[in-house]
Amino acid sequence: MIHIVFNEADVKVIKEAIALDESLQGEVVQIKDDYAVGPLNNIYVGEGIEARKQWWRDVLAGGDYDGKADSGEVDDYKTIAELVGTMRRNEEETIWIWAAQNKHDVSGYYWLLKYMQEFQGRVFILYLNNLPFINEKGNIFYPNWLHEIQAKEFLKAKKLAREITLSEFEVDPDEWTKLCEENKGIRLLEGGKKLGQAEYDYYDGELIKFITPDWQKASKIISQFLNKAKETTGDAYLLWRLKVLIAQDKFDVQGKLGNMKDFEIKTKV
Repeated sequence: MIHIVFNEADVKVIKEAIALDESLQGEVVQIKDDYAVGPLNNIYVGEGIEARKQWWRDVLAGGDYDGKADSGEVDDYKTIAELVGTMRRNEEETIWIWAAQNKHDVSGYYWLLKYMQEFQGRVFILYLNNLPFINEKGNIFYPNWLHEIQAKEFLKAKKLAREITLSEFEVDPDEWTKLCEENKGIRLLEGGKKLGQAEYDYYDGELIKFITPDWQKASKIISQFLNKAKETTGDAYLLWRLKVLIAQDKFDVQGKLGNMKDFEIKTKV
């Protein structure tokens, strides 16, 4: 059994669940890119793969994650090649894809599906959408992310594992292809597994609300956005958008325009 997740924090909680239940024994593999943002056109061929990598280079340049696009730390195509090789060599091997109801996990699921088609019947999905769980205080809640769920709660969740159907393998890739061809910058979860799209500036309006007449570090503005905004995304993306807004001369800035703690922003007088 191979478990696939889409967030680093999910790796830890799935491993904790495995330690509690021998029937879940297996490797945990993380798909690391965030397919809810960035270009998708021709994403399965060299030209599109390189275009996306260059986009990430531009987004991360001069910030807290500068150079990460070329560090080799995120290489989903290498990960998937190893995974497909394992599945071809061992016809008894199965894959469990774990996803929660958020655009990041669902986008990752869609990207992954193309590589899973040849293994239909051996690939299972555990999509924990709109399902109640018990938190550490004993209260019922509806998680948006897998890592919000206690490890012991996954022992109940495993009963939800089901084969990805032949129909899903036919329909879902078509939906993803449409999104890839539209090639907009942002994916948004509209309910279930349905994704919509928006332009790269989608978060700008909400982000601007946290910029005040007083100087604030970019890190504080981003933190407030992540804690208070209804729709959020990664801090690296938000740092890039702040720099884009500054380049448009919409705000005053002081300090070195680099890491999010290096410079401060305020509204123009």
